[in-house]
Amino acid sequence: MGGWYRKEIKSVEDLKGLRIRIGGIGGMVLSKLGAISQQIPASDIYSALEKGTIDAAEWVGPYDDEKLGLNKVAPYYYAPGWFEGSASITSMVNTKAWEALPPHFKAAFEAACSEQNLKMLAHYDAKNPSALRKLIAGGAKIALFPKDVMDATYNASQELWVELSAKSPDFAAIFPDWKAFQQSEASWFRVAEATLDNYTFAAVNRR
Repeated sequence: MGGWYRKEIKSVEDLKGLRIRIGGIGGMVLSKLGAISQQIPASDIYSALEKGTIDAAEWVGPYDDEKLGLNKVAPYYYAPGWFEGSASITSMVNTKAWEALPPHFKAAFEAACSEQNLKMLAHYDAKNPSALRKLIAGGAKIALFPKDVMDATYNASQELWVELSAKSPDFAAIFPDWKAFQQSEASWFRVAEATLDNYTFAAVNRR
């Protein structure tokens, strides 16, 4: 999800001066649009929103957000989470240590990582729907970011990729292949995945 906001976001102008708890790439992109990115631990998000120390906050999604009760202090719950389109987990291993492992240990480690990643995704797919219903029942107002906000964040992210490529040789080496893969996947999802999802959403709502 795109986060909790104390006030409505009606246009990209509403992002200017907005104090939002968000980190990483999302924070970097919003900073380019005039927002003020802040790092606040989970335990302090509720009180910061309640006191007006921040205007908005991004955490995870319905299942985790519902535990924090953020709908009680910031009623507008925006989608989509353009800065984090999906969830993934990472396990990092020292290269020399990895190379020293016997093949069957490597295989076991890779299998365990794959299983945990799939389990995590399935967990959220199963838990988010009921949590979202609870949030709505508790007063959350679901809203979609306006198109000009989506366009502005997309364009700002493209500018950021160029800037990061200029600063980081590693990013510059990875980015071209990543971008090409994104474009390839988008063409596939547009043909099959998005078409089926959109039809299913409409069909379910007709019943």
